[in-house]
Amino acid sequence: MTKPAVSLVAVAGRRRATLELGQRLEQEGFAGIYGPSPGDGLALCEALALATRAIPLGTSIANIYTRHPFEYSQTAAVVHELSGGRFRFGVGVSHGPTHRRLGLQVGKPLEDVRKFVADVRAAAPQVGALPPIVLATLRRRMVELAGEIADGCVWANGARSHMARSLAHLPESARANPDFFIGDMVPTCIDPDRAAAAAVNRRTLTSYVKLPNYQNYWIEAGYEQEMLAIRAAIARGDDARIPELMSDRWLSDVTLFGPAKDVREGVEAWRAAGVRTVIVVPSSTRGGQLKAFEELIAAFE
Repeated sequence: MTKPAVSLVAVAGRRRATLELGQRLEQEGFAGIYGPSPGDGLALCEALALATRAIPLGTSIANIYTRHPFEYSQTAAVVHELSGGRFRFGVGVSHGPTHRRLGLQVGKPLEDVRKFVADVRAAAPQVGALPPIVLATLRRRMVELAGEIADGCVWANGARSHMARSLAHLPESARANPDFFIGDMVPTCIDPDRAAAAAVNRRTLTSYVKLPNYQNYWIEAGYEQEMLAIRAAIARGDDARIPELMSDRWLSDVTLFGPAKDVREGVEAWRAAGVRTVIVVPSSTRGGQLKAFEELIAAFE
């Protein structure tokens, strides 16, 4: 059984325990550790580069607007070297609420990403060898850009049924290259009580279904009825209704939940859909991140 990769956050007050968990995930044979922007995924990768020996590492993703490209290039080069080439630098533009909360001035996503990647790579003569750069992707134009300028693409909360259509936007050179990274971060909750696990995933995705770019993606993927109903609820100020508007069909296409056997089979289904690196994002009905990882490790023993 090939185990998936995982998404891991360095939670304040438990960062040492997070590194120990990373070491255990390596010992257990998981396929990689990917740090999202909460908790500073890049800093976590730097620590894991020294705390682990062989497991692949990456950011999924680092926000291109929060640091200067030269600063990012310096740190990425350090992690790349310290990890022995295990590190992938996943970057993206994040979302409007984050931009507003941090007071960030942003431009057009495609132009900004293209310039960022060029600026990071231009620093190589000063900072040293750089890791592969992976772009956060969702819809056609960013997927095409990843195939043109990057070393991989990664979705978050992608729809499995839509993945073949999304991957068709990559050039044949990328699809035929086994080193071209293709990943998806999949919210995951393991519990024999499928309804309880589904409720956790609905809470996890409530903030995402409020974002227009995600709504547009899921409409494209075949979930127009759900997204239009959610938009109407938001317009009425009726956010409490949002979870019940996330259909079971949509939730099963975007997340993994239920008994361990169902989750294992779901990981394989994602691979069959063309996702080379399935990154499970574990939650639990019974506790926080550490409890969720206990359940995940047990499910893949």
